[in-house]
Amino acid sequence: MKSISNKLASLLLIAGTWVGGVAHAVQDLPGGPAVNQLNLHPPVTKIAEEQHFLHWMMLVICTVIFVAVFAVMFYSIWKHRKSKGAKAANFHESVTVEVVWTIIPFIIVILMALPATKVLVAQKDTTNADLTIKTTGYQWKWGYDYITGEGEGLAFISTLDSSHRVMSDSGKVADAPADYLLKVDNPLVVPVNKKIRIITTANDVIHAFMVPAFGIKQDAIPGFVRDTWFRAEKIGDFYGQCAELCGKEHAYMPIHVKVVSAEDYTVWVADQRKKAAAKLDDPTKVWTLEDILKRGEKVYAANCAACHQANGKGAGPIKPLDGSAVVLDADHAKQIQIVLKGAANGAMPAWGQLSDTDIAAVVSYTKNTWSNKTGQLVQPAEIVAQRGK
Repeated sequence: MKSISNKLASLLLIAGTWVGGVAHAVQDLPGGPAVNQLNLHPPVTKIAEEQHFLHWMMLVICTVIFVAVFAVMFYSIWKHRKSKGAKAANFHESVTVEVVWTIIPFIIVILMALPATKVLVAQKDTTNADLTIKTTGYQWKWGYDYITGEGEGLAFISTLDSSHRVMSDSGKVADAPADYLLKVDNPLVVPVNKKIRIITTANDVIHAFMVPAFGIKQDAIPGFVRDTWFRAEKIGDFYGQCAELCGKEHAYMPIHVKVVSAEDYTVWVADQRKKAAAKLDDPTKVWTLEDILKRGEKVYAANCAACHQANGKGAGPIKPLDGSAVVLDADHAKQIQIVLKGAANGAMPAWGQLSDTDIAAVVSYTKNTWSNKTGQLVQPAEIVAQRGK
C-alpha cells in the first residue's frame, strides 16, 4: 500500500509540474485570446461592438425572464403548499390572462428581433468596399488574393510558422511565446479605417474564416463563394483560426491580420510588388541540380514538412517520400500531377498555386534527398507542360 501511495504521489508531482509548465506558457496575446477569458473578445469594429451589445442585452432579458418566472413559480409552490392547508382552485380559462401572456412575449420578441436584425443585415452589406480580398482555405493554410483596391494583384499563402509546429510536435511548450500556434509566415495586411470585403472559398474541404476581434466568421466551401466584411478602427495585430473541423491539421491553421496605417499599407504594397517581381522566374530557365535543390529545400520546409516530416518519412496515413516508388520513378509526370492536383480525395492537397519553378524545385528536392539519391532534375518547363493535362 505504501508503495502504491508513493507511486501516486510521484504521478501527482509529475502532473503538477506539467500543469505548472503549461500554465507558465499561457499568457495574454493582444489582439488574440486571453487567459481566463470569459467574455467575447474586445471589439475593434462597429459590428463587433454591436454584437457585444446584443450579447449582453439578450443575456439580461433572458436572465430577468428566468428570475421572474421561477420567482413566481417558487413563491406559488411555497405560499400554497398543502402543509398550510391550501386547496387547489377550480377555475377555467381566462381570456384576459391568455391575451396578456401572448402579447407580452410578442413584445419581448420584437424588442429583441429589431436590433438583432439590424446587426445581421449590416453584417451582410459588403457593398462599397475599399479593398476586396479572396481568402481560400487549404488543408491547412490560407491563400490570400487581393482582388480590387490598393494592392490589386498581390497573392500569397499564409502558413503556420514552422518553429511553432516543431515546438508542438516536441511537446516542449513551457517557454512557448504568447502567439504560440498563431504566428504565420505571411500575415494578411490591411489598412485601418477601410472597408475590407472578404470573399471566402476553399480548395478541398469546408473551412471557416473567423477573427473574433472583427466580429466575423464565414464558412469557406469548395465550389461556392461567400463573403463578409470588416472595418478595423484600431492599428495592431489580430488573430483568429479556422473555425470548422477540416482534418487532422485543423489546429495548425491560424489567421493573422495586421492592421496598419494607410501610409504603411502603401509602403507594404510597394514592397510586396517588388518581391513578387523578383519571384517571377523564367519558366524556360534551365537550372543546375545544386541551385534547384537549395530552392527546393525552402519550398519543402514551408509547405510539405508539416505532413511528410522533415525526414520524408510521413506519419500515419501520410505516405513517406523517402523510398517512394513514385518519387524514385524516372518518369516525372505522375509525381508532378500529384503535386499539381492533389491525391487521395484531398488528403494530399493540390499545390497548383505554387510557381512552376517552386514545384520543379520541390519535386527535384524529394528525388535527391534522404535515401533518394536519383540524380534526377526536374525543370520548370516540365511543370508548364503538365499543367494543361
